[in-house]
Order: sequence, then structure tokens, then C-alpha cells
Amino acid sequence: MIRRFLFRASTRNLVVPIVACVVLVAVWGRPLGWVLLPFVAVTLAAAVLFAVHHAEVIAHRVGEPFGTLILALAVTIIEVSLIVSLMMSGSATASTLARDTVFATVMIVCNGVVGLCLLIGALRHRVLVFRFEGTSPALSVLATLAILTLVLPSFTVTTPGPNLSKAQLVFVGLVSLILYAIFVFVQTVRHRDYFLPAGEDSGDGHADPPSNSVALASLGLLFLCLVAVVGLAKVLAPNIESAVEGANAPHAVVGIVIALMVLLPETLAAARTAMRNRMQISFNLALGSALATIGLTIPAVAAISILLGLRLDLGLPTKEMVLLALTLLISAMTLAGGRATVLQGAVHLVLFVVFLFLAVIP
Repeated sequence: MIRRFLFRASTRNLVVPIVACVVLVAVWGRPLGWVLLPFVAVTLAAAVLFAVHHAEVIAHRVGEPFGTLILALAVTIIEVSLIVSLMMSGSATASTLARDTVFATVMIVCNGVVGLCLLIGALRHRVLVFRFEGTSPALSVLATLAILTLVLPSFTVTTPGPNLSKAQLVFVGLVSLILYAIFVFVQTVRHRDYFLPAGEDSGDGHADPPSNSVALASLGLLFLCLVAVVGLAKVLAPNIESAVEGANAPHAVVGIVIALMVLLPETLAAARTAMRNRMQISFNLALGSALATIGLTIPAVAAISILLGLRLDLGLPTKEMVLLALTLLISAMTLAGGRATVLQGAVHLVLFVVFLFLAVIP
């Protein structure tokens, strides 16, 4: 009976990612009717769930913080591909797409994901403990990258508007890439112990890790799941856009909804680790995702915009700057102490709701 259950589970782990990619190929470029729409939405949800499973298998094999880093990098690389493809489409909002996506990701991660993990963890375990040696450096890098890429372009004078000159764009892209690379080095080599749960040296609990072949298979299936998640999110985008236009909401809401769907695997994985009172792993996932989004997305879109001569607006409007500054300030207060309760989770979630409300009613 147990062997039959394990066989069925392993079969699902293999079949679902493949079926999700087949569905993506079948519906790509086709308008979704009321029959296909719920089917695609269910497939997207299944791809998210199995992406989290395969990410946990890999994390168990390679140990922390490498496991969380793999998931963050995989999601970000595919997200960059999606942004670049939309930028090259020549739409009216292509010049601000990278800025809106990066800003939405930072707000969703620092307020939505972090707030959700703190609330879930604190309701179950009352007081949460994590390593401030790992969270504070991650937040300092995130704040630096966010200000350099999203705020500073609105105040430079070489070019008019919220964009940078070619030399400034190259400089910002290189600085973002180098700073992110240094953070990865510190996280995985130099001070790896800072990013492990308190009292834990490596690994994931006391269970035996999977074999190399199982981990490699999960890595390939994780990639298929993430391709399906991003692709199906893009397929659903026209329907989301129609709903947004029908509600007379700003076009930026479309990017927020797509970012929410793309971040679902990491959000679910972070929430599950928070329920197990492993807050450091949750923060590694959340902050690592935001760092990878800026550290990899900005250099990629900067290079594409320079090579193809595309306009790239990076500077945020005033309202968004205020929300970003408040988010970084509250995040610093939350993550600098090494302990948190349900109150901090509630504050972050309130900021997340404010972000969503002002995106719909600016």
C-alpha cells in the first residue's frame, strides 16, 4: 500500500510539469474562452505547487542556503526572459515595464511575503527567532540596489525624465551585477553560517538527503514548472488586462497581478518554512528573490535597451518613492533585531494592502 502511494506520488511529480508545459504550448498565442480559462488557471496552480516540491527536494540535497538560491535564480532568469520579450514587443508601456516589475516585486516580497511569513509563524510559534547577521546584510544590499536603480534615475540631470544616459545605464547595470555577485559569494561561501537557521550547520533536518540523480531530475522538473508558471501567467495576461480595463484600474495593476503569479512558488515555499519555524530560510527565499530580481533584471534589460536602442524609464514617481522608502525603513526595523512577533507581520501586511490599494486607486 505504501509502495503504491509512493509510486503514484513520484508519477505525479514527473507527469504534472510535463503536462503543464504541454498545456502551455497548446494555448500559446490563442485567446482563452470561458472553457479554457479555468483549465489554464488550475494548471498554473498545479505547476506552482509542484515547483515548490521540486525546489524543496533540491534544497534538501544541496543544503542551505544553496537551495533557496537555486529557486530564486531560476524564477528570476525566467522572469527576465519574459520582461525582455515584452519590451521587444514595442507596446506603449514597454519603456516602464522593467521598472514597474522590479518595484512590484520588491513591494510584494518585502511586505506581502515577509508579512505573511511573520504572521503565519508568529500565530503558531508566538516569538520568531532568526539571524540578524544574515537578514541585515541582505536588506542593506537590497536598499542600495533599489535606490540606485529605481530612485536615482529621477534625479540625474544628464538626460531629462526618469531615465539614464547610456554611460549611466552601463554603470548602474555593472554595479548591480557586481554587488549581487558579492552578496551571493558571502551567502554561499564566506559567511554561509549567517544564512542558516540558528543551531543548524547544514542540511534540512535529520532526514536522509535524496540521491544526485533524484536531485538532478528535480532540477529539470523545477525548470519545466517555472517555464509553465511564467508562460501561463503571460497567457492569462490578456484576460487580466481586460478585467483591469473593465474595472477602470491603472495599467500597472496588470504587472502586479502577473508578478504575484510569478512569485507564487517562492511565496508558498517561504510560507511553508515559516510554519515549521524556520524563519531564516523564509527570509532567504524572500530577500533573495528581491535581490535577484534587481541584480539580474536591471543589467539584462539595460544591455537589451542599449543594444536595440529601446527607451528604458527606471525612475519611480513620487508616490512610489514614498512607499519604497517606508517599506525599507520598516523592513530595517523588523529584520535588525533577530526576533519578531505577530505585530511586525501585521505592519508589513498593512503596507502591502496600502500598495495594492494605491495601485488601483492612485
